[in-house]
Amino acid sequence: MTNVQEAVNAMASRQLSITRLINAPRKLLWEVWTNPEHIKNWWGPDGFRTTIHQMDVTANGVWDFIMHGPDGTDYPNKDVFVEIIKPEKIVYDHVNYPLHRTTITFEDKGNKTLLTMTMVFESEALKEQIIKTHKADVGLKQNITRLEEYLKKFPSIT
Repeated sequence: MTNVQEAVNAMASRQLSITRLINAPRKLLWEVWTNPEHIKNWWGPDGFRTTIHQMDVTANGVWDFIMHGPDGTDYPNKDVFVEIIKPEKIVYDHVNYPLHRTTITFEDKGNKTLLTMTMVFESEALKEQIIKTHKADVGLKQNITRLEEYLKKFPSIT
């Protein structure tokens, strides 16, 4: 096995990813993902609410928010945007625990968008711990399902 293949395999073991064809045009999907007035309505797993303190979707901009769990637990989050290519790609670093880099791509498919969201953790052990402790794999799926439900509020895509 080559060093490149080993590196790819090592990175894959640290990833948590979802790809879904979303029934919305890319322009709308970008808007509901990057506008705090929209994302606060759908971000997080089932039963969570989100309070956004700051969301500057520019390179080096900060996204500072709290996810409020259904049991009353608050989960402070801080992300720093690394790369923004409107309306194609968002990359950010989650700078508080658990450290990870997230890449979101929006691929135009006519009136639909192929969305891919990939989180890369520092280690496979950290990824597995976050899945075991916080059910991050289930939460990621619920988050995207909540996005799809939110998008149904826009009559142009029904």
